[in-house]
Amino acid sequence: MQLMRRLARAAVLAVAVGTLGQGTAGAQELRFFQLGTGPTGETRFPVGGLIANAISNPPGSRECEKGGSCGVPGLVAVAKSTNGSIANVEAIGQKRLDAALVHADIAYWAYHGTGIYKGKGAVSNLRGIAMLYPETLHLVVRKDARIASVKDLKGKRVSFGDKDSSSAIHGRLLLEAFRLNEKQIKQSFLKPGPSADALADGKLDAFLMLDAFPVPVIADLARKTEIAVVPLDGGEIEKMLQQYPFLLRSEITAGTYQGVPEAVKTLGVGVALVTGAEQDEKLIYGVTRALWHPSTQKLFTQNSPSGAQIHLDAEAIEKMGIQVHGGASAFYFDAGLVR
Repeated sequence: MQLMRRLARAAVLAVAVGTLGQGTAGAQELRFFQLGTGPTGETRFPVGGLIANAISNPPGSRECEKGGSCGVPGLVAVAKSTNGSIANVEAIGQKRLDAALVHADIAYWAYHGTGIYKGKGAVSNLRGIAMLYPETLHLVVRKDARIASVKDLKGKRVSFGDKDSSSAIHGRLLLEAFRLNEKQIKQSFLKPGPSADALADGKLDAFLMLDAFPVPVIADLARKTEIAVVPLDGGEIEKMLQQYPFLLRSEITAGTYQGVPEAVKTLGVGVALVTGAEQDEKLIYGVTRALWHPSTQKLFTQNSPSGAQIHLDAEAIEKMGIQVHGGASAFYFDAGLVR
């Protein structure tokens, strides 16, 4: 309740945002805001749609206090399907997107010019708005493939996803941690849907997917094919957690997927909402205010299991690992969450 009161006070301070895009008195200029999400079969796409709906407030909308839109006046946000985090970072860097959902590790590497961005140069205009919810690594295998550990992938037919996807990068990190290399597996580069189809048809032994559970693609696969989800646990995983601070401990709840009756320990990665440094501070203040408005929290909780995990807290802001946009930072300061 105390946090909600703080946010309410911050909302009052945001009245100035209501003048965004206004020309003559009483008129609002329509502004479009492109939000990059992820592939249509993954959680980031529908969550991005919810966010776009929450931050939009087209001219003529009913007032927030009267049950209408609580978004940024004059703003129409559009959620776009993309190839994922790396494509989103590139689009932000080239100013082709106004904001995007990006895995925290990709954002961290891009901003600092390290990891997969070492040698490519940092994406200097990348800025954070919020840390949203965690996604979980699923190493899905055929039950008869005799794969109980990452080590058992040696010689197997495996897909880590598209070549430049987040799951492909995490797949390489897993291989490295377990002292394997890509030449020791028979690798395909398939999206989650085709990966599941190939596994069901006996053409693939395992695939890796990063998404919030329950993943519809995996749930559907489990209903027609006997599968297992390989635990990501043990000494190698502990070393990964120490080496990569953006990785999280995660656990897939028992019974989430048919034929997987026990809980599965694995790894998770946070999903961040990012934008470009060049975006107007009043606009991003308004976007951040709308994102954390109580009506938005209700929208998330009622429409998405992942959305129900989106909560505002100071620790999550501090753990973003990249510079927060000035407009978002101002909102968090006004809400009493940062100094």
